[in-house]
Amino acid sequence: MRRRVLAAGAMAVLCALGLAGHASQALAAQAASEKIKVVATFSILADMAREVGGGHVDVAAIVGPNSDAHAFEPTPADVRELAQARVLVLNGLDFEGWLPRLLASSGFKGLQVLASDGVHVRRLDADNVAGEANADDHDHDHAGEHGHGEAHDHGGHHHEHAAGDVDPHAWQDLTNGAIYARNIAEGLAAADPRNAYYYRQRAEMYIQKMGKLDAEIKSSLKDIPPQRRVVITSHDAFGYFSDAYGIRFISVAGFSSAAEPSAADVARIIDRCRREHVAAIFIENMANTKVVQQIARETGVPTGGTLYSDALAPPGEPASTYLGMFSWNAGRLIRVLKPAP
Repeated sequence: MRRRVLAAGAMAVLCALGLAGHASQALAAQAASEKIKVVATFSILADMAREVGGGHVDVAAIVGPNSDAHAFEPTPADVRELAQARVLVLNGLDFEGWLPRLLASSGFKGLQVLASDGVHVRRLDADNVAGEANADDHDHDHAGEHGHGEAHDHGGHHHEHAAGDVDPHAWQDLTNGAIYARNIAEGLAAADPRNAYYYRQRAEMYIQKMGKLDAEIKSSLKDIPPQRRVVITSHDAFGYFSDAYGIRFISVAGFSSAAEPSAADVARIIDRCRREHVAAIFIENMANTKVVQQIARETGVPTGGTLYSDALAPPGEPASTYLGMFSWNAGRLIRVLKPAP
């Protein structure tokens, strides 16, 4: 009898433990289902949303790592992903030309968060566009407009820009990155008010990291003479970086990485490389490398490695986060720009 009682008691304990286990799994599933479903238009914004949202968000990127948002075409899977989201984080500034079609197809009714809202937007004015037609006058100094920085070049690509064109790559300045983070925090707070304080606190901690990295980059660059701060990149994605950190970028193409430079454009850039002190030629992670490699061969200018402009590296790599990307880019640039000891 005593053994039967003990056995019955053990069975009750096991049942209780089993029920507790099921309850724990149910609670975990419920917690997961309560996460805010967020879709970001491309990988950089997705990483920012994860940093700000922490454990309360489930984030997906429409255009993933090492993928070109300029040449992107939405798929039925993207339509389904967006249809299920509560929050959409977008860059704006005419960057996501495919987004209106995707919004219409998905019937998205959630909250749209414009990450770039409030940034000081770079534009090409009519004088700058006209000046690009002259092969001997390609310097467009934005320092007067923004209060800092060096001249920024567009490689004679006058057919790529119209007067008043907006440069959408605002995340390439960490000061703007802070604006993005706060906008994302406010968007998440509006969608999920009970966790508003959490999102805002995480955004402020994230912004502190941006400020520290910004100061480190500027400190590392201060001893590099301005005449040495000239590099070539695949497309015109580093204008904000140029204004913020005083490096002059000569781009092979215009704002779009899908643009194909003409033979005359390439010839002009090769000529400039021979006349000016270009420190290095960089390849972007999602751009066509053929023309850049041609310029390197014909000029003898060394290649400086890969820069990340519109897309992060795959998970696990140094440039797989926004801060990691910024640190990587700055490190590659500083390494080639610093005078030899």
